[in-house]
Amino acid sequence: MKTILIICFALCSSFGFSQYDYNVSEAHPYGQPHPDAPQQIKDYEPMIGLCNCKSTTRNQDGTWNASENITWEWKYIMNGTAVQDETLKPDGSHSGSIRQFIKDSSKWYVHWFSAKTPSPVFPVWEGYKKEDKIVLYKKQKAPNGADGYFRLTFYDMSKSGYKWIGEWIDITETVVFPTWKIECKR
Repeated sequence: MKTILIICFALCSSFGFSQYDYNVSEAHPYGQPHPDAPQQIKDYEPMIGLCNCKSTTRNQDGTWNASENITWEWKYIMNGTAVQDETLKPDGSHSGSIRQFIKDSSKWYVHWFSAKTPSPVFPVWEGYKKEDKIVLYKKQKAPNGADGYFRLTFYDMSKSGYKWIGEWIDITETVVFPTWKIECKR
């Protein structure tokens, strides 16, 4: 039996059936993009790794809270065909996302999860990279009942860091109300 497994491993590896070449490893602590994955897998490349960030949320009265320090870690998962991120916060309200690009729709789908608010069904944002920004949307009504979206935007992305903003917007994207912003530096 041991001989059969060794032969299978050798043959499978030589035919390119290795399942884990692009996962997190000692040589690649944040994984690598799989060469057969859609090229959009590299949209998040500037974020891959670990960043120290300042997160600021808006109060109900419209004022901004003091910033809190968080850590945001990004890596390639599923053998380099998807991206995972995780935020580590001082209050223990850690959260993260699994990000997959689906060729048929030419969109990113982002499944968000949180330690503070576990859910049997993950909220999903969808979007795309437009010029030098990644823009994601999820339908969400305003507190007054108006139809709109919660829009997430990554921008100013570089090897030294990136910025992120969460905003409620109306259907026409003319009313924009920022509720959360994050600035990250390596």
